[in-house]
Amino acid sequence: MTAFCRVLGIRGSLRAAYVANGLKTTARRYATASEPLKRTGLYDFHVANGAKMVPFAGYSMPLAYGDVGQVASHNHVRNSVGLFDVGHMVQSNFRGATATEFLEWLTPSSLSSLPAYSSTLSLLLNEKGGIIDDTIITKHAADAFYVVTNAGRRERDLAWIKEKLEEWNNSEAGKKGPVELEVLENWGLLALQGPKAASYLQSLTSFDLNQLLFGKAAFVPIEGFNLHVARGGYTGEDGFEISIPPSQTEEVARLLSKNPVQLTGLGARDSLRLEAGMCLYGNEIDENTGPVEAGLTWVIPKERREAGEFIGADAIRKQIKEGPSRRRIGLIVEGAPARQGAKIVGPGNEEIGVVTSGIPSPTLGKNIAMGYVKNGLHKKGTELQVDVRNRLRKAVVTPLPFVKANYYRG
Repeated sequence: MTAFCRVLGIRGSLRAAYVANGLKTTARRYATASEPLKRTGLYDFHVANGAKMVPFAGYSMPLAYGDVGQVASHNHVRNSVGLFDVGHMVQSNFRGATATEFLEWLTPSSLSSLPAYSSTLSLLLNEKGGIIDDTIITKHAADAFYVVTNAGRRERDLAWIKEKLEEWNNSEAGKKGPVELEVLENWGLLALQGPKAASYLQSLTSFDLNQLLFGKAAFVPIEGFNLHVARGGYTGEDGFEISIPPSQTEEVARLLSKNPVQLTGLGARDSLRLEAGMCLYGNEIDENTGPVEAGLTWVIPKERREAGEFIGADAIRKQIKEGPSRRRIGLIVEGAPARQGAKIVGPGNEEIGVVTSGIPSPTLGKNIAMGYVKNGLHKKGTELQVDVRNRLRKAVVTPLPFVKANYYRG
């Protein structure tokens, strides 16, 4: 057995199943029995490459490929480069003379000061300050933005955005210049992730990728295609998210999946994002969770926290002033992995919180988890316990991310 197996005392196939089963729980939550599963433009490509397809966010998505296990796939991304199909995500363009002002009302981000072709993590908030969705906003110009939101929140997000867009365009502010929403239906979105992602992509383009720092975007010529490329990703590694017109998606996927690139599915995507300490909608964040307790206050610039006029602003300022009743934390769990829903126990065997995500970490060889606990019990080094299959296991509060990010900042 590998060192990782020895640490956990389990066989490789079983440890891979731990993560896969956790992903399937999430997949079942997003899948709807009454509606047929949608397919990205790469469905046939996945099947031809031996993908095991599972329901996720209303789509049939690859969990893993061929006989490459989840842990091996995970490690390949950490050490080399992997390619993910994230074409189920919702890609949209916002255009109009007051697009900046509209999006600064719709979200708590400061977009007027954001340089062109720069991206920011943002949030869609309800009036109570709860998180409708997390999103990436890329500014192309003062009147043009590219926005990516989660597939599992598609109907809720689009209904909310369209409602607020109509409200804005009928307001005095909107009459200065209406804003239009264009949903990029059926467009492809590929994430090339890992320490060798840049060198591989550089071999396909004359564009100097050293100019493209983390959080920046550009239209990049790639072997005859002119594609929107944003440097960032969900794994904690250096990488790129590449938006592709529907007619070109499969050809670009073939181009980007040659050696040493390995096709990578949802199983590895989930374990990579958890090691990177990133939230998964429906696990760590939802409409009853605010950015303060979720540890996402940093996405709201200071001036916006103090005086910004955005949806949910009053609730956010109240959360900041009064402090949250609970906090999102990282945990190292001894003995056995804790899964979503496991109870977190504090002093005196008091139930103080719940695990939202948990796996055996392939990179660290330890059981890691995220969850929420009562405010005050969230500090680094605090010893707690987690109820894993009716047995209390020692758990220590650990700073996030579990694995240091390797983003390219120049």
